[in-house]
Amino acid sequence: MPVSANDQTDIAAALVRLYVFLAQYLDRCFDEAARRDYPDSELQKHLDETRRQLMDILSVNPVVKRKLADECDRILHLGASCLKLGVADLKTREAIQAERAVLKSKTLALSDLVAVYRALA
Repeated sequence: MPVSANDQTDIAAALVRLYVFLAQYLDRCFDEAARRDYPDSELQKHLDETRRQLMDILSVNPVVKRKLADECDRILHLGASCLKLGVADLKTREAIQAERAVLKSKTLALSDLVAVYRALA
């Protein structure tokens, strides 16, 4: 089944949203204001909806779907343990910073791609 340019843009934009939400989730580990100003239930709702949407789209490619699911699970587990136990552990802090750097790179690249797709449409 051919995918339209709009579909491609929507998929890339959904990935951007997911990575932004995951980054915000990790940011909450270091930033009390982020935890206070952006309620966990609201962030979780956006994360769950975007993830569900992408999992539906990626059902055509189980390998990519599994990779994305593993990435989300890893980040969510890391963030949850940090929020539960605090960030005093240097190893946890470094892991969060590494994940955050990867998310930033992916978000920037995908945002540029979405901008190009939209300019071509």
